Amino acid sequence: MSKSWSVGIISLVSACGVAFAQERPHAEEASHAVEQSARAGEQPGAALYGRLCRIDIRGEKKDQWMRLPNAESSVTQHRLSAGGKSFDYTATAGTLIIRDDEDKPIASMGYIAYVRHDLKGSGARPLTFAFNGGPGSSSLWLHMGVLGPKRVVVSDPGPTPAGPYRTVDNEFGVLDKSDLVMIDPVGTGVSHAVCDHKDDEFWAVDPDIDSVSRFIAQYVSDNNRWTSPKYLLGESYGTTRGAAIVNYLRARRSFAFNGLILVSVATDIEAIFAELPGNDRPYAVYLPGYAAVAWYHHMLPSQPAALEPFLTEVRAYAMGPFTAALLKGDALADADREAVAQKVHEYTGLPVEYLKEANLRVSEIAFAHELLRAQRKTIGRLDGRFVGPTMDLLEKYTDYDPQSSAISAAFAAAFLDYYHGDLKFGQGSTYRTTNSSIGEKWKWTHKTEHGEQPMVNSGVDLAEALVKDANLRVLVLNGYYDLATPFSATEYVMAHLGLPPGLGARIEMKYYEAGHMMYVHPPSMARMKRDLDAFIDSTARP
Repeated sequence: MSKSWSVGIISLVSACGVAFAQERPHAEEASHAVEQSARAGEQPGAALYGRLCRIDIRGEKKDQWMRLPNAESSVTQHRLSAGGKSFDYTATAGTLIIRDDEDKPIASMGYIAYVRHDLKGSGARPLTFAFNGGPGSSSLWLHMGVLGPKRVVVSDPGPTPAGPYRTVDNEFGVLDKSDLVMIDPVGTGVSHAVCDHKDDEFWAVDPDIDSVSRFIAQYVSDNNRWTSPKYLLGESYGTTRGAAIVNYLRARRSFAFNGLILVSVATDIEAIFAELPGNDRPYAVYLPGYAAVAWYHHMLPSQPAALEPFLTEVRAYAMGPFTAALLKGDALADADREAVAQKVHEYTGLPVEYLKEANLRVSEIAFAHELLRAQRKTIGRLDGRFVGPTMDLLEKYTDYDPQSSAISAAFAAAFLDYYHGDLKFGQGSTYRTTNSSIGEKWKWTHKTEHGEQPMVNSGVDLAEALVKDANLRVLVLNGYYDLATPFSATEYVMAHLGLPPGLGARIEMKYYEAGHMMYVHPPSMARMKRDLDAFIDSTARP
């Protein structure tokens, strides 16, 4: 496995600079919150969970009999006042025990749920499930970045100053439109396997889809939300997961979502990762993304005044002459290679000789290292607007992401302070903000009704869901300066779902002048809020 492929896999995680954080001692109860702790021992079925675990435990593991899978929760009451909005809501931070088809516990999954309780008839109120990606990321990035009632304030597009970090009421969150459940997959947050199962059993495409699907169905049942309009939102690898889940739950539970929201799309892994031997697809679909970042940094030989007209030109070249040149491979004539290198130089600012030495094939982490190399600067893979000093000019690939370095500490610290303090949960345990072991051990095969894929492309699942669920709508959010999941690659993927005529109209694309986590850019966060509100309003039936 090449270095660039390994780095690409792991850094699909949004802001992947923090591996985990140690928990602090139990915090004192805050005067403004009401805490109600509930353990599975107080709930119906807890005794059954315990018996089932004992059945599964082998004789040599009798010492584990007392470590039963207990669901836990902390329920607190809050009020949001921001952006002219003011309302009360209930927050539940806890774990939910998911079970297999024989109702035997297999994992304890952490979550944080928000329910606005000043509205009558919760069954008619929208409910959104959300998660980040990785594989190996907890949901704190979306949670504290844009969706939840609180958000951390970070600098953009530069490093956030050292602590103390600032958390504010989030006027751009979704709680005014929809209740919200943030999910941490097994191995992230406080989620872990139970009853003699191992975490790494869940570290593969299909077990991950299955476990998160079981969580969603059980949460809906436990909280009597079957009739609510339901939405699924995933970021990065979370889009791979989300596109598959809508079809998985549709087929197995007749479970329908009103809408699927894909943030920074990674449904077709092979289409967005370079350096796989013989795989030329990414290089053409990268080109408009590279052009956008080069335009932002004024690195083009002839700088266009406006971005979008320029990108229209680059898109046409990428899908036409550039793709044709790549398809010729070693048979490409020297004169043609020279002409293509010159044109790509005009669109990206990369030196002609560098492009020829790279055989016209430049990975995103090579581009991030090379674009500002003369200034001894590295640009962000997750967001090309961010820059940082280059450690070794002789390296071929960037060895860190300046965007991750700029914001990760603030996100982790703000979330853990909020998790333990305001939500009063998780003391005495380890909350893994990012678990890099998951990405390193992940199994990428995916079984579909059309056969097994050696490298997952859940666009197949999404297409099937769109065909078989006439009500499903899809909202796709793209950052122009995202090099990890370039907007131009997403355009290619969405145009290659193989949909019958007319169904593509149910997929809506939005663009932002930011990167992978477009919500760190305040104007983009405001636009994202408007786009999410409009999508929910248009798809939630009165």
